[in-house]
Formats: sequence, structure tokens, C-alpha cells
Amino acid sequence: MLKGERQRRILELLGADGRVVAAELQERLGVSGYTIRRDLDELAAGERLQRIHGGALARSPVAPTYAGRQTQAREGKTATARAAATLLEPGQVVVLDGGSTALALVAAIPPGHSGTFVTHSPPVAAALGAHPGLDVVVIGGTLDRRAMVAVGAETIHAYERIAADVCFLGTWSLNATTGVSSAYYEEAQVRRVLLDCAGRTVALASREKLATVSAFGSGPATALTHIATEPGVPDDVLAPFRELGIHVVTVE
Repeated sequence: MLKGERQRRILELLGADGRVVAAELQERLGVSGYTIRRDLDELAAGERLQRIHGGALARSPVAPTYAGRQTQAREGKTATARAAATLLEPGQVVVLDGGSTALALVAAIPPGHSGTFVTHSPPVAAALGAHPGLDVVVIGGTLDRRAMVAVGAETIHAYERIAADVCFLGTWSLNATTGVSSAYYEEAQVRRVLLDCAGRTVALASREKLATVSAFGSGPATALTHIATEPGVPDDVLAPFRELGIHVVTVE
């Protein structure tokens, strides 16, 4: 098997399972351990995967800029938002994270819905303001323009004093083994607090974010009660989350 073909196969296995083990790849692909380690190192250097001891994890393909994320995986994010909206109940206190899927969730809020929404994202707050039945609380802090959310000690302290009914968490990466992670350190620290600020915590995770990792962790997957995602995600991708007792929500 040629190197290009072998590395494509490694990436296919990563896409299906979220992780690969070097010893298993050696047997499966019929090459030496040295060859597998070299392949993994080359793919890691090209930012195609995240190298770990004994193997690799799939890297998140999420675009690094806020503008780029607005046009990425639109259909999947819209379907994810529709699934998340089924968990809304009138009169709830809802924490809504930032990001393009959070904006899609605002668009999916049923007409006439009532409740209080808390967010640290200026674009999300502005979108929520178009719904006349909603009270909107905006959390302040230092604006991270890469994510268009407030971050820092002020943001974290404000969320530490909130006990919401449900939190809809934006995600860069979600892995049953390594948990919730993000590409930006400050954003990951805010999400660490969001994981513990509500009775139910719902990850907004379209297909491309599942079984992947990013640089900065926020907490274990077990901190989630639900994952809202798009239909058609393979069962072998969702099964590890269900085994942790996490409810997976989709709508056709």
C-alpha cells in the first residue's frame, strides 16, 4: 500500500472512530510500527490529526475565524438547532453560548416563546432581541473577536452566580473520551463554567464536531445531559456518548 493511500485510510478510520491506535494500525495495514508512527507524525504536522501517546485523535475541522464558521456546515448546524429547540419550554431560564449554531438556535425559537435567555455573545443577544416575548440578559467581559463572545474573569464570575434551567453549549470538539474542547483558551475557560451552570446541559454539535478534539479542554463529556445534532450521524459515532448516559436529540 502506497503512503498516500495508507494515510487516507488512517484518516478514514479516524473519521469513523474518532481515534486510532498505532499498534492496531500496524496490524490492520500490514506495515511496521516505524511506518505507522511516521505516517501519524506527518499527518499531525499537516494538522490532519492530533497525535497522542500510542495513536491519534481526530482534529476538529472547525474554521479558525468567526466569518469562516458562519458559512461552514450550514445545513448541519440548522438541523442541530432545530433539534435543540425541541428542548425549550416556556418560562425557562436559558443560558445560550455563542457561535453560528447558537445563532441558528435563536432562529429556531418558536414564535411567541417566553422565557429569560442569558448570553455572553453580542451577536446572539442582538438576535434574541428580535423575539418580543424574551427577556435577554447580556453577560459582559472582554470581547474575543475570533469567537465574538465575552471572556475573562468578569464573564466567568457572572456565570458562577447563575443557576439556569438549561444551557446550550457551543462546541468546537466533542469526544466521548477526551470531553469538550475548544481552540481558544479563554473561550474554553468560560465553557468550563457553563458546563456547571444549569440543570441540563446540551451540546450543540453538528456531525463534523463529533469524535474530534481541540487544544483546550473544558470538561468531560459526562458533564453533558444531552447532545443536539443533525440526523444521519452514524451510530458508531453516537454510541460512545449514549453509553455515558447522554441523550442524543435529532429531528428529521
